[in-house]
Amino acid sequence: MEGVMMKNQDEYAVAVRKPDGTIETKKENYKSIRGKYRLANIPIVRGVVSFVESLILGVKTLNYSASFFEEENPGNGENEEEKKEKNDSILMSLVMIFAVVAAIGIFVLLPFFISEALRRQIPSTQLRGLLEGVIRVALFILYVKLITMMEDIKRVFMYHGAEHKSINCIENGCELTVENVRRQTTVHKRCGTSFMLLVMFVSILFFMFIAVGNIWLRMILRILLVPVIAGVSYEFIRYAGSHDNKAIHILGKPGLWLQSLTTAEPTDDMIEVAIASVETVFDWKEFMAATEEKPEEKREEKPKKKSKGVKEQPSQEIEILNIDDEEDDEILNALDRYFEAPKEKAEEK
Repeated sequence: MEGVMMKNQDEYAVAVRKPDGTIETKKENYKSIRGKYRLANIPIVRGVVSFVESLILGVKTLNYSASFFEEENPGNGENEEEKKEKNDSILMSLVMIFAVVAAIGIFVLLPFFISEALRRQIPSTQLRGLLEGVIRVALFILYVKLITMMEDIKRVFMYHGAEHKSINCIENGCELTVENVRRQTTVHKRCGTSFMLLVMFVSILFFMFIAVGNIWLRMILRILLVPVIAGVSYEFIRYAGSHDNKAIHILGKPGLWLQSLTTAEPTDDMIEVAIASVETVFDWKEFMAATEEKPEEKREEKPKKKSKGVKEQPSQEIEILNIDDEEDDEILNALDRYFEAPKEKAEEK
């Protein structure tokens, strides 16, 4: 609510625009179970773990941001406040459980029952699985479109746009200022919206080939396979975030298109909140200084090799925007190491 959360390795920061117009920031450590258990780092399993941890962290930061809009009616004493916090936490947990159950009912079971109702007209299991997936994607897009009509959700999507613009600003080698951020795009290939849509498409491939005779067993398998599908989708998003080729561009297009619904152009004051969140948890100036030094080091080691489209200019620094694709990938890979939820070292263990 009226805020942005940014995560950088083992830390995360929340910046919130309070009712009085000031920006409140908070930084906390974040410990993933992936750093403790090797099993949690296995491909696909790590995606499920990350998804669950993201839900928990999301609820926690949502409670934190909401607390600023309840200060007008404070409790009578510390005990009253503690009691209220516990009640809010319980209520939010119940809401989250209800939301997950409702999501499974609407986006998993409803398309399944609709496709099964057409069993006589469509005897092929594969065709019914395909139809089920199409219905699921259509319901999801319709749902996103409908909630954009709510005023509060519109503001959430504007802050979402500010979040993307801030990250794109750094990845494009620009200083993190309101003016520079404003010029960036609101879409990003590592967005959770793309992840959700990808889950829908991956589910089509899974459910098209689940040929089980009993209808109730098929239904149960669809529910049980949700974490597996999420894990597979996570691996693709993870790969797409560190690779840039034509296949990734094509496969990522639907997710980027859907982001046109879940993001919106933010106002300058929203951009300020996003910048505050980034600066609380990430030293972008130090990062940019480090990336500017690397091209120079490479030129000294290999003076004969020229970058594409860049003329040799002795004793002059090369700006990030003018470096070749190889160096561009290096910057993005470095950013992935900064912003990726788990540390790569934990995976090596």
